[in-house]
Amino acid sequence: MKKLSVIGCLLALVLNMQGCVVAVGAAGAMAAKVANDRRTVGTQLDDQNADRAVAFQWSKSDELKDQANLQVDIYNGVALLTGQAPTQGLIDDAVKRAQEVSYLKKIHNQIRIAEPIGAGTQANDIWLASKVRTKILADERVPALQVKVVVQDSEVFLMGRLTNQEATAAVDIARNITGVARVVRAFEIIQ
Repeated sequence: MKKLSVIGCLLALVLNMQGCVVAVGAAGAMAAKVANDRRTVGTQLDDQNADRAVAFQWSKSDELKDQANLQVDIYNGVALLTGQAPTQGLIDDAVKRAQEVSYLKKIHNQIRIAEPIGAGTQANDIWLASKVRTKILADERVPALQVKVVVQDSEVFLMGRLTNQEATAAVDIARNITGVARVVRAFEIIQ
């Protein structure tokens, strides 16, 4: 019984250490991403806060909550609105509410008039986004940490601060992945 107790304690210790290693590894990866981002740390935080602010504005509308599937992604003060809503009126309401967030410099409205996509399509979008990220990561022409990939209903939206050459390469990579229906550029082009 004493041996089992000691083995149990050792096992718990090893599992806790593995958890710490995973946490430290994840923190290190996040620190590397933050340090290599072309945005300042302050801008990265402002983008996250604006993302939450838009979501909060949308949450004030029962119609948007009940009838639409909306997603906001913000990169360097530029908002990308994606998803589906059954009417133009709901899309207009979503855009109007996003415009209430004063931090935003520009809004790309890519919300489609359609019924919200189902779980199977969402799962496919997650898989497709993973394929796009992996291909971009493997290509030396594109600084992978500078590209944000958003997928909605097999449409790929690319954001980030890239040179025109980097942006063109990223779009080319995404366009040539099986299952991608369309690629939309929402880049900020830098020199």
